[in-house]
Amino acid sequence: MPGPMFTYDQEMTDLIFDFCRWRLTINPVPLDFGGVAEDLGVGLEGLLNDDGSSPAVVLDYYDKKLATAIVSVDSPRFLSFIPAAPTKASLLFDMVVSASSLQGTSWLEAAGAIIAENQVLSLLAKQAGLDSHAGGCFVSGGSLGNLSALTTARDHGRRQHPELQGRRLRFAVSEEAHSSVAKALHVIDVDALVVPTIDHRLTLAELEAALAADPEPETVVGVVATGGTTNAGIIDDLEDLGIYCRAKGLWFHVDCAYGGGAMFSSTHSHLLSGLRYVDSFIVDPHKWLYAPFDCAALLYRDPRIAKATFTQNAAYLDIIHSDSKEEWNPTDYAMHLTRRARGLAIWFSLCVYGIKAYIDAVDDSINIANRAAAMIEDCEHLELVRDPSLSIVLFRRKGWSDQQYSAWSTQLLQDQIGFVTPTKWEGETIARFAFLHPETTEAMVAEILATMA
Repeated sequence: MPGPMFTYDQEMTDLIFDFCRWRLTINPVPLDFGGVAEDLGVGLEGLLNDDGSSPAVVLDYYDKKLATAIVSVDSPRFLSFIPAAPTKASLLFDMVVSASSLQGTSWLEAAGAIIAENQVLSLLAKQAGLDSHAGGCFVSGGSLGNLSALTTARDHGRRQHPELQGRRLRFAVSEEAHSSVAKALHVIDVDALVVPTIDHRLTLAELEAALAADPEPETVVGVVATGGTTNAGIIDDLEDLGIYCRAKGLWFHVDCAYGGGAMFSSTHSHLLSGLRYVDSFIVDPHKWLYAPFDCAALLYRDPRIAKATFTQNAAYLDIIHSDSKEEWNPTDYAMHLTRRARGLAIWFSLCVYGIKAYIDAVDDSINIANRAAAMIEDCEHLELVRDPSLSIVLFRRKGWSDQQYSAWSTQLLQDQIGFVTPTKWEGETIARFAFLHPETTEAMVAEILATMA
């Protein structure tokens, strides 16, 4: 006899669906967490017991206690780190994916899900300028995407350069590269040739100078560039770096976790035109392409190279591998086996709203960043640190100390005006806006700036 865990419960279903309906209707979404979690653990231990607790009691505890200690990343007032603003369609379809218990590992188990995910990957590849042979898979985030791509690049480098056997391989990376790149190189036991930047941007001139000055340039088998740094939105010289890597036979990987959304911009997509030279790149739809967490796209110019690295062979897995041209196993292209069909939510959303809606949303983020920069310039006590790049604005409050920035940020969240955390720029503590939500308004920005008077 099936127990209650596997029996449909109408009352619990209505309870959860009503909560989800309520959450979806909130507009605008408030920040919620005011920075103080009082008595958060009171009552928590009692919920987890031998005999179980009422779903209504557990959900009420989540709503009244746990949720009060969570900042809503999808609030238009969330302007720290890199925000997220999943579309309503993507959130709803993510519920469908969860309720369907989809296993997106192999073509055998989930061909219908994978073919839909691949439609989105093909769109991203096309936006990047790659041909129809490009492909990959969805992974949990940019860190796993970078790790998987660089693992493929390392193995490819070893195959391409047998003369380097016994010597340590290296990748040329910018000093501005995301921290996940350094962690990935550590995990795969590859060294970094750290290349200085010009105004925080990796250029071909600096790469060539670093290689010319290096005693073992032949051990560098790849270059890692960034398509939109997390802190400032700066895009490396992808065009010249890409041409150089193609000419020299170096693996060219671009981390576009945040900035890749600009591929859909009607005004800024040209800044990423160098992606057509990549061997691999990543972009996180859960950032600037309005998908729910967790969703990162990993794409290869030639997926067969990744397949040679990641295909897992085991007696129980033999059945998922065949000679069929249609077969596409996401497990063959990244450092994972079991996986959710995490690309289905953005697929549904793109189909429902259309590509133009995404173009408009990305443009809105860039436009509000430019308007915020103009508002900052109009304030005597504020000044821009640099012109806005993509949808990120760096600015300072003249005369403020580190402690004043910190206190201001804390108070801003407690007052539910905004979530804006300070950052460091060339050793100085400054303020930073990261715009992503299309419903962030000039009035919201003005209200935040007024607190810095």
